Amino acid sequence: MPPIPIRWVLIRDPQGRCKPQALLCTDLEISSIKMMQWFRQGWQVEVTFEEVRAHLGVETQRQWSDQAILRTTPALLALFSIVTALAHQLQSTHPVACPMTAWYRKLNPSFADALAQVRRH
Repeated sequence: MPPIPIRWVLIRDPQGRCKPQALLCTDLEISSIKMMQWFRQGWQVEVTFEEVRAHLGVETQRQWSDQAILRTTPALLALFSIVTALAHQLQSTHPVACPMTAWYRKLNPSFADALAQVRRH
């Protein structure tokens, strides 16, 4: 196979908490900003799956039929979307509280905070 030209962007954490990472793309017309946006969107998907695992029980279901297994994960992902949409609607009248402690200041509510808010209302 002949070599394929790639566009690459090296991203670094200014505070040094994360290792530098290279973003690679075979579309040479894509801007570096767009590549970073795609990277961030992928991270949001990872966070969504982690939240669904932690709070809605994806991967811990105990069904006995293949059909039930095929239905459960999409249903739980739909539930995640519904809770997120409801929390977003409630935000205007009942803002989601971000619990804070003296040693931890949370800037944005988590899915657990949104789920608790939806359960309260």
